[in-house]
Amino acid sequence: MSDTLPSVVDRVELDGMHHSGFRVGGLSVRISGLRISDVLLTPPLEPFRVKASASDIDIRVEWSAGFDPAPGPKLFDSGSIWRLYENRAGFQFDFSAPCFGARPYKRLLVDRCFSRATLQMNEECFADGTGPADPLEYPLDELLITHRLTQEKGIELHGCGIIGPNGASNLFIGHSGAGKTTTSRLWAARDGVEILSDDRIILREHASQVFMYGTPWHGEAAFALPQRALLQRIFVLEHGQGNVLTRFTPSQVVGELFARSFVPFHRHEYVDSALSFLERVAETVPCYRYSFEPDERAVEKILAFRD
Repeated sequence: MSDTLPSVVDRVELDGMHHSGFRVGGLSVRISGLRISDVLLTPPLEPFRVKASASDIDIRVEWSAGFDPAPGPKLFDSGSIWRLYENRAGFQFDFSAPCFGARPYKRLLVDRCFSRATLQMNEECFADGTGPADPLEYPLDELLITHRLTQEKGIELHGCGIIGPNGASNLFIGHSGAGKTTTSRLWAARDGVEILSDDRIILREHASQVFMYGTPWHGEAAFALPQRALLQRIFVLEHGQGNVLTRFTPSQVVGELFARSFVPFHRHEYVDSALSFLERVAETVPCYRYSFEPDERAVEKILAFRD
């Protein structure tokens, strides 16, 4: 085993392959490739690095001299970066960028359980040195995790997860502009606070309890920790006056959470699974509307709050 790049690649040599791994939301991903560059983690993923061993998702990186047209029906078009197709074995994600023209520069072939995948890199796109090949660059990593969560009791939400100085772990959710970044920065000014993420949090159920996990896909405040915490409360953020808390009913909670969830809508069973999981969250975790003012009093209100 070589000691070259020990902090960058787990250089476990097996049949000439290099390997690395990361874990997000309790899901471990193992990447294999013939080139060291095939398995390098992007900077946002580095804090989430784990030893490349047994995994929930296995990805093998290969290089191809061009791609054939997509064989199956198109299920979804992001309108810019990626398109999703269905084929006999599972699904195909084609990724494109203006600098490469209309042709995909990489293609992810994955089984229906999102546990085994082949990531094909288009040699034609990188032959002229247009740009560095980065197999795991966003949004591929997030797409893979959000789709695998359809097979688990879990979901990704727009929210900031905060562990307070008193040990209480709260999730503040909201659409863009609702105050997640402001909330994260207000809490970060306090000693003894951990912020799992300022923009995207994964919820999963274990042993009838709901946990929140930090993710690499942070927002403007750039908070991202590879930890989890038992979720105690959820607050739906909105700008207002007086720092007012209003308790939601369980049915209201499902609607509020679903509206801020990352759910693959191209299959009805994924939507059904998400709704079922959110119903469980609503039964387990109290949820409040939080009409807040953006200053330290908003933090004091939560620290002093008792259900």
